[in-house]
Amino acid sequence: MTTRREQISGESRELILTAAAELFATKGYRQTTFADVAERSGISRGSIPWHFGSKEGLLMAVLERSVDLVRTSLDDAPGPGVETGLDHMLKGLDTLFAQPTTKLFVTLLVEALEPDSPIHDRYVEIHDTLRGHCKRWLDRFAPTVALSTDALAVAIVGAGIGIHQQWLVAPDRVDIGQSLAALRALVAGIVPVTRT
Repeated sequence: MTTRREQISGESRELILTAAAELFATKGYRQTTFADVAERSGISRGSIPWHFGSKEGLLMAVLERSVDLVRTSLDDAPGPGVETGLDHMLKGLDTLFAQPTTKLFVTLLVEALEPDSPIHDRYVEIHDTLRGHCKRWLDRFAPTVALSTDALAVAIVGAGIGIHQQWLVAPDRVDIGQSLAALRALVAGIVPVTRT
């Protein structure tokens, strides 16, 4: 049985993780301080290292939580009576790139590429998760081009990340909704309407 103290501790941890994810996505990891996280979360600054040990520990917890959220939402398979086929796959792409975590992943990507980055391996896992989801959907269909579903998954995930990156750099010049719709239209052009 969970005690009230454990419940409060869990709630505090969630508030800190949510605030840190939002700040890392908008300001980046290096520019975000414990004071920023404390102010955004409403939790005392001293509680943050108590929960996570260090700023790097907080970052890893944010990424772990984000990967879990993406995995949970992407693994939701349609049940009986739920739309199937191409439309469902394209809606799966919407889910893939409409996650609140997408902005966080794109913002932190540069830091993941740096030598000895503590988040490099986490990014390998994130990309594996996204490509795996795309590949599972593509494998349900027979693409009308002579490319492997592995290669198509890489291209789709790369396009989605690239769209978000351009939007983050120049949101006034990139219509993210129309751009993702264009990506869906491209995918629809290489995937037949009927299941194989």
